[in-house]
Amino acid sequence: MNFIDAHQHYWTLGLGHNDWPGPDLESIYRDFAPKDLKPHLAAAGIARTVLVQAAPNVAETEFLLALAEQEETVAAVVGWVDVLAPGAISEIERLKNHRKFKGIRPMLQSIAETAWILRPEAVATLEALPRLDIRFDALIQPRHLPMIAALADRLPELQIVLDHGAKPFIAEGRMEPWRADMAALALRRNVHVKLSGLVTEAGGAWTAERLRPYASHLIEAFGADRVMFGSDWPVVLLDADYGTWFSAALELTADRTEAEKQAIFSRTALRFYGISLV
Repeated sequence: MNFIDAHQHYWTLGLGHNDWPGPDLESIYRDFAPKDLKPHLAAAGIARTVLVQAAPNVAETEFLLALAEQEETVAAVVGWVDVLAPGAISEIERLKNHRKFKGIRPMLQSIAETAWILRPEAVATLEALPRLDIRFDALIQPRHLPMIAALADRLPELQIVLDHGAKPFIAEGRMEPWRADMAALALRRNVHVKLSGLVTEAGGAWTAERLRPYASHLIEAFGADRVMFGSDWPVVLLDADYGTWFSAALELTADRTEAEKQAIFSRTALRFYGISLV
């Protein structure tokens, strides 16, 4: 199987695009480029990645698109656009001139207003995405799950993926209301989820067994055909290295059928982002 990493980042701090991470996050407060990730991809047998924005500005998105044009391992780029701006759709159309531009990601977790994505201006922008063949990555917390359900109902053609399993409260050992809200959201067939980011939500004392109830619920609720593996590298380095998390993901899916594993580690991401391995 040719694995796909459906969620990773690159950044160059000196360019001024990124005000995060800061020096307090010592293990990831440096530049990360394809040359840093490629040995890990090769060791894991990962053929392609989805490169995701980490800063709320178009300058960083353009930097990532330029990088992706030169980097064969990057199959798709998820960028940032101000979805409230009057020219948001025109901006998306301009970025779509880059062949690897496949999605946008408003950084909802950083916005205090939980229902922000349901503002009329945001909904109008997102409504245009299916026509433009662009997807919506939802960087959210559990508080946002009812909002994403409302959005999915309002825009049933919009293809949505929840980053990092919607960041459940693993460190606290809490399942509810995340579990119930995720099960309800999974009834919307246009919503997918990434098996990513769980390590950092659990913190330094994580084990595969601590993650298992959360990973199992994602797969059971959404089905493997709507779940995709992501490393969240280099953010994952806060609590694990690339290979350790990849091995844990394999362990967490070891009881699944071969077809389900192919979906989680390749087929779902290929289909969702409209990418290929050639």
